[in-house]
Amino acid sequence: MKTSGLTPYLAAGALCLTLGACAANVNTTQVGGVTGAVVGGLVGSALTGSFTGAVVGAVVGGVAGYKISKRES
Repeated sequence: MKTSGLTPYLAAGALCLTLGACAANVNTTQVGGVTGAVVGGLVGSALTGSFTGAVVGAVVGGVAGYKISKRES
């Protein structure tokens, strides 16, 4: 499944999730996880051009963002 038509919608949804997480009084590790997932999903989608790449990128980015922000807090 090609995501070329879905990419703007995925980016808009990711932005909404990130802004919602920042406004919902969450802790640093949760914001780091969401931010990592958003960035990872967008990078995975851009590199592979597929939905699977976006999902794998989001998972890897979310875990990395969570672990990095956990160390800093």
